[in-house]
Amino acid sequence: MVARMKKFTFLVFHRDYDRFLHELRELGMIHVVEKEEAALNREELHQFIAESKLLKEARKTLEKVVDKKTFTPTDQPSVARGMEIPAAIAGIEAEKSALTQKLHVSIREREALRPWGNFNPTYLKKLEEAGYHLNLFITPDRNYNPEWEEEYNALIIRREGSKTYFLTLTREAGLADRLNLEEMKHPELSLQDLDQLTVTLHEQIGQQEEALKKLTAELPSLDAALSELNTKILFTRVADSATPLAEEKLKLLQGWAPLDNEAEIAAYLASKEVYFETATPQPEDDVPIKFANNRFTRLFEPIAELYMLPKYNEIDLTPFFAPFFMIFFGLALGDIGYGVFLFAGATIASIFMKKKLGKAMIGILRLVQILGASATICGLLTGGFFGFNIYETNIPFFQNMKDQVYFDNQQMFNLSLVLGVIQIMFGLILKIFNRIKQFGFMHALSTIGWVILLLSVIVAFLFPALLAMGGTLHLILMGAAAILIFLFNSPGKNPLLNIGLGLYDTYNMATGLLGDVLSYVRLFALGLSGGILASVFNSLALGLKPDNLIGGSLVFLLIFLFGHAMNIFMTVLGAIVHPMRLTFVEFYKNAEFAGGGKRYNPFRK
Repeated sequence: MVARMKKFTFLVFHRDYDRFLHELRELGMIHVVEKEEAALNREELHQFIAESKLLKEARKTLEKVVDKKTFTPTDQPSVARGMEIPAAIAGIEAEKSALTQKLHVSIREREALRPWGNFNPTYLKKLEEAGYHLNLFITPDRNYNPEWEEEYNALIIRREGSKTYFLTLTREAGLADRLNLEEMKHPELSLQDLDQLTVTLHEQIGQQEEALKKLTAELPSLDAALSELNTKILFTRVADSATPLAEEKLKLLQGWAPLDNEAEIAAYLASKEVYFETATPQPEDDVPIKFANNRFTRLFEPIAELYMLPKYNEIDLTPFFAPFFMIFFGLALGDIGYGVFLFAGATIASIFMKKKLGKAMIGILRLVQILGASATICGLLTGGFFGFNIYETNIPFFQNMKDQVYFDNQQMFNLSLVLGVIQIMFGLILKIFNRIKQFGFMHALSTIGWVILLLSVIVAFLFPALLAMGGTLHLILMGAAAILIFLFNSPGKNPLLNIGLGLYDTYNMATGLLGDVLSYVRLFALGLSGGILASVFNSLALGLKPDNLIGGSLVFLLIFLFGHAMNIFMTVLGAIVHPMRLTFVEFYKNAEFAGGGKRYNPFRK
């Protein structure tokens, strides 16, 4: 359910406004109504946001290079050091980029010089000073003219890749243009020097990478700086969200807080120099949402938040889909062994890692325990245990249990449809209360008619002795339902329009409900496919193992563990996704869930 909220309106003298905001932040219970992003035009805020983006990018960069085995975070995080990290990273990356560019150039020069061998480039300069021109030519083998050896003192250095590398030594300039040949530019470094330069550049790049890794020790400082900056961003946004009054002498600020905290907030503010009023939420108010569920339902809130939060004036469906989701997960997984594995794994993690895990993660582990227990219990219906069927054994206990709880494939198929009908009907009943809460009783009459119609058909089909299909009582109920459906579809509108809308609603119901119910067959299909795949891995493990005791046991164990690990991953993923789909599409749609609420986020550090 959604916690009841109270609206607070504050009126503060402009000189006391900054101090009041710090006091409000210390209280940490008021969700301040902020202005839209476009209305916030404060240069300081944009600067904080830009710095926050730089810090986030810096964190991503460091997370990519952190060595988890040797990672040793600093014991004394510093906000000041954290703010300097983006600039340090930028300097390292700029230096590394420059070194990398030099490395690419040196590698290209080395590759170009390699066919010519190692020689000292200073000798070429001495020849030029003496009036000689030494040209380094590259030409296809077929274009090489042996006469050049007499005419231009040509000397072949290497033949490689259908190309001839040769030099000429003459007193003539411009020989390359005359012969129309590709000439290599005289190198500035020898091949040996280029090799050494490449090694040196690699070392310098490695030093920059090590410097970047050393910065990962300051990740706590980076987080501290980011946290401090986010606090400043929130404070600045809240400070800019006030409405100036009386020639900007007064500041008007609005916020929300849970009704349960009203007395505590009022007692705190009574001692401060601020005028405030409280009010009950109105239908047009955009009230933040805070869940107030019991311990069991609270575990399913993360699933509800994956879709969207409810509006303040509609019913929170979390308590109502939680039992269904638990059952659906169990049926979709449908294996006793997999359920025990999930339950045991979550239990062990919650016991031995309780101090390291946060409150949210502990809640997730509690949810996994519940879902694992559901899978274990639902697995008893078919008897699957890591792909083996316990009901095919000769153990008397399991044979007695089979007579009590075993469901064959047809019964599991029917069970999936029955659960679909139950959840959809439950959703329609919740739709009645949702409409009454939001719009009034008259707007719920049409849905009441549909519930009467569908329930009468279901009861007449299942219990003909109680309600005969097409009998007098059944016809009276159907007639009353038709009146509600066709005449009260849109209260206050023209009766003919109501009839037209009723016919359209009837078409949607006739086609939509059938598809909705059939969607629940996926629960049976997922459980069946997971069991078949598990048994296939068992058959592979048994069929491929050698006759040797040790070798056979090892091969069996490897195939068994790998196969079931992969199957657990796929079936658990399916057992989460598909019940979520049934919840957010079929159940939410029939309950007429609108959603769109925003989370209650009190102004605090």
